[in-house]
Amino acid sequence: MTNVKHHTLPPVPELLAPAGSPACALAAFDAGADAIYAGLAKFNARERGENFTPEVMAQIVDYAHKLGRKVYITLNTLVKEAELPEVAEYLAQLSEIAPDALLVQDLGIIRMAREYFPSLTLHASTQMGFQNSAGLKIAKELGVTRVVLERQMTIEEIAEVKKSTDLELEVFIHGALCASLSGQCLFSSYLGGYSGNRGKCKQPCRRRYFSKNGNGFFFSPQDLCSIDMLPRLREIGVASLKIEGRLKQPDYVKQTVGAYRMLLDAPPEEFPKRIGEARNMLSKGCGRKWSLGFFSKDSARGLIQHDALGAAGLLCGTVEAVRDNGFGLTATKRLFLGDRVRVQPQSGDEGPALTITRMFVENQPARRALPGERVFICCDKPVAERGLVFKIGESFSDYSGRIAALPPRRARLDLNVRLTAHEIAIDVTNAPVGNFFRPLNLAPANSRPVSAETLEAEFSASDSDAFELGNFTAAVEGSYFLPASELKAVRREFWEYVKQNLKPEAVFHNSATGLEQFRRFYLSLKPGYVLPELLTETVALKPNGAEPANRRAIRATGVYDFNKLTNEAILPEFCPEGKLGSLVRAIRAAADAGIRRFRVTALGDLALLKGIEADEIIASAPLPVCNSMAALELTRFGVTRVMAHLELERGSVEALRDKSVIPVELYRLGRPVLLITRAKIPADGEFRDARNNEFSIRYDHRDGMTRLYPVKVHSVPRLPGVYDYYDLTNANWNARETGTFNFEADWF
Repeated sequence: MTNVKHHTLPPVPELLAPAGSPACALAAFDAGADAIYAGLAKFNARERGENFTPEVMAQIVDYAHKLGRKVYITLNTLVKEAELPEVAEYLAQLSEIAPDALLVQDLGIIRMAREYFPSLTLHASTQMGFQNSAGLKIAKELGVTRVVLERQMTIEEIAEVKKSTDLELEVFIHGALCASLSGQCLFSSYLGGYSGNRGKCKQPCRRRYFSKNGNGFFFSPQDLCSIDMLPRLREIGVASLKIEGRLKQPDYVKQTVGAYRMLLDAPPEEFPKRIGEARNMLSKGCGRKWSLGFFSKDSARGLIQHDALGAAGLLCGTVEAVRDNGFGLTATKRLFLGDRVRVQPQSGDEGPALTITRMFVENQPARRALPGERVFICCDKPVAERGLVFKIGESFSDYSGRIAALPPRRARLDLNVRLTAHEIAIDVTNAPVGNFFRPLNLAPANSRPVSAETLEAEFSASDSDAFELGNFTAAVEGSYFLPASELKAVRREFWEYVKQNLKPEAVFHNSATGLEQFRRFYLSLKPGYVLPELLTETVALKPNGAEPANRRAIRATGVYDFNKLTNEAILPEFCPEGKLGSLVRAIRAAADAGIRRFRVTALGDLALLKGIEADEIIASAPLPVCNSMAALELTRFGVTRVMAHLELERGSVEALRDKSVIPVELYRLGRPVLLITRAKIPADGEFRDARNNEFSIRYDHRDGMTRLYPVKVHSVPRLPGVYDYYDLTNANWNARETGTFNFEADWF
């Protein structure tokens, strides 16, 4: 007899939907999402969205849990030193809301949540840039339970990385893509302080640019659609499949979630037959042309088409007339009242979006317009002449009634129960109400004795509009039979006792303890080092490039380019799994050559330095350090100095300097990388935007990455009490045009 091994697929992954508003959250759950991710008004990567109030977020969490679904709250931006007290307040509030997890980017937030609000489960945002198994080792040490992987990983790299970790992995499967590696884009911030790392991205990658060889949309990727990849992602064992789109409307969420839900639930033999139906549903989402994103190398090479306008949506016509009260066009597609449209300037700059609430067709009021008809859409927003009118959403159900009907969050009581043969005693541990006692006379159980789980299930029914069960612990001292009717009577008596003796506002918030602990710690935090009288500067060099002006300067070179004069080795900001081995060998070779200073630019680098003899480890751009709590967290991994994040203005650098437990360094001169990508960019050399800002694009054949630099050299004045860093890898000392990025402003 032949033994046959049956191959069992891993469980169906979680389907995770975007919810930029309460209406989107309800639409997502209606369509079958297992979980949503959503943010409050601040400190989330989509601050431009509608987002949630804390009260409504709590209601949505309760609603989701009744359905057996999950809610992940985004707190995934970088935070400045002065914002740490407010972040602590946010964390306290979020611990009371009790989401299923918190999505984070900033190392300082990770430390604060882990140390002072341990009830919060942490997920690492894609903005943290985890891209290989070395990074996942650091992620686990940070205390996160799930990692949202870098979006520019291939499917083969994801499969290889999954073999190395027991952390949950989450990947994006649908929606808009960024041109840059996650968390490493400074493009929008450079053009006016609208930082993507702070939830304020103005999407300069979608604009038109001009070069000597022509113009085009050089950085605008096609959208991701990975319905064909679902079986493979499931086979790999990816835990969660994430749909992008927190700036989208409920119609997009409903259609997109519905399409992926249908495919995930389809039996394997039915999957191919459902693909066409899924594509039809997804086409109603009004996005850009679909692609496989970075999942395949071929897709990455053709991801950006310079002649394709960066706008998303279904093109419905061109603006032919602009009036004070609206604009006119000849429709090329159907339009209805309630549809969402965006009028996109031909330059590619961001245009206004609006909902059609009133329109005229052939000079008559109308509810719809057909192709070929002349339409006037009423609006009070400025519209560009010859602007392109894109439909970006269809009319959708009014969710306001359902949102208003969500029950308010009840006060949660933490109970500690002790059961003996003769009594049940209940202690409410987070409210000033006396202990509840009730005498019993229980007989030993012959079967199915009462358990802690039985007690918890019963007391979760609170019989109250004001109170509900919070944390529950129980000690059953023996094996007893407790009739269900008697247990129900005890439960009713207890909750009636609570209603008679306690007001909801008197319940203690468990988060208050963590908030006070953080406050005391932060007030006592101060630098734990003494600077030498002369601060030695560090100069990053490339082979055969410009030389340091100061002979005593520390000479830093890439770890693959070190020579006998090198004092410091710089590790790369991106290292795919397949190249980890060569990077490890390069680090060892540098150490064997006597180099004792290493500069890490990605979190995974820290794992590679374990076991390497190093006197100094510097955390440097693009690894962002904006606050003292992030600096403190890095000391756990042997970091001895941190570079202040390049986007910070002077005051925030000074605040970081004054609180950091380790020395701070300032990027004083150089051309910083504004964008780095594995995509093939259809441009090379210098180019400009419509406002004559000049840039340079360079492809590095050694690592296969393309980098965008400003033509102006970044140059800022010296700050007392910080080390100086000069980057001569793409700059020289005598630059004619210089700029200060955000340093002299206060808009980051």
